[in-house]
Amino acid sequence: MADGMEAPHVVEDCRGVLQVLSDGTTVRSAAAPYTVEDRDDGRVEWRDAVYHPAHGLGVRMYRPARREAEGRLPVLAYFHGGGFCIGSRAWPSVHACCLRFAHELPALVLSFDYRLAPEHRLPAAHQDAADALAWLRDRLAPGPADGSGSDGDVQAWLADSGADPGRLFVSGDSAGANIAHHMAARFGAAGLDPVKTAGYVLIMPAFTSEAPTQSELGSRGSAFLSRDVAERYNRLALPAGANKDYPLMNPLGPDSPGLGLVGGRVLVVVGGDDMLKDNQVRYVERMKAAGNDVELALFAGMEHGFFSRDPWSETSGEVVRVVGRFMGRDAADSTGADGQD
Repeated sequence: MADGMEAPHVVEDCRGVLQVLSDGTTVRSAAAPYTVEDRDDGRVEWRDAVYHPAHGLGVRMYRPARREAEGRLPVLAYFHGGGFCIGSRAWPSVHACCLRFAHELPALVLSFDYRLAPEHRLPAAHQDAADALAWLRDRLAPGPADGSGSDGDVQAWLADSGADPGRLFVSGDSAGANIAHHMAARFGAAGLDPVKTAGYVLIMPAFTSEAPTQSELGSRGSAFLSRDVAERYNRLALPAGANKDYPLMNPLGPDSPGLGLVGGRVLVVVGGDDMLKDNQVRYVERMKAAGNDVELALFAGMEHGFFSRDPWSETSGEVVRVVGRFMGRDAADSTGADGQD
């Protein structure tokens, strides 16, 4: 290195798996920031596919190895968390969440990757999610599989798995739950016609605000999602010049278009000790005021990310059961509609 030139040093570090250097270089590790127990025991079958070749984005698809009874299964599209900066469908924690959903709901689960910041700042993640759902719609829509290449193979796999195009649920954790809301807003009451979007499952959605809330001010510095960690994600994910009221981060903010009717019911899971709790609860109240059918499931004493960090815990099991009851409300309607064909 030439005399007088300082070697690049780390200026931002996201849980040890993403580092941004002083020269703007990003360094990513393939390792996940925390480990979970491996319970991939064959009760759920899974495979990977590519849904966006141009961006190299993949999806991991899950189905119960054994179906307890004849009939179709709901479909759960899932987007991982990570502050829009880190995360992958292949992380053991994300994989475990989807294994548990697929087996215990039961359901077909599709876990989508999306482009990450700071290399791809917002709205890249939301654009990818919209493409992911359009890709899924085209493969769930009624009609014969074309049988050509990987697309026909995926369509046939979904059909063989018993996918119900009348019961699609869009879900995510943290940043992924933020994405799920914006997919509801983007597709509106029409949903993904002819596929029916029956509902949205938002697990601790990452909604911020420029004005700090009481839950934010009262959060512990040692919390998994602290104010310092959240600020780091915002610096890396937001477009240049944007603040925490950026419409994709604060759907209730001064520059946001407001909340309208969405095509399907909404479940919001909230941790009682999450620094984002106040924004999440306010979101529920405003969605209800807009005429939406919204359920709030509050888990007292739980921090942000408790589900994805410890997916095999009893509390996470209760999250799965809450999601299952929420999704089950549509089963009778779907069966009744089939009987009228």
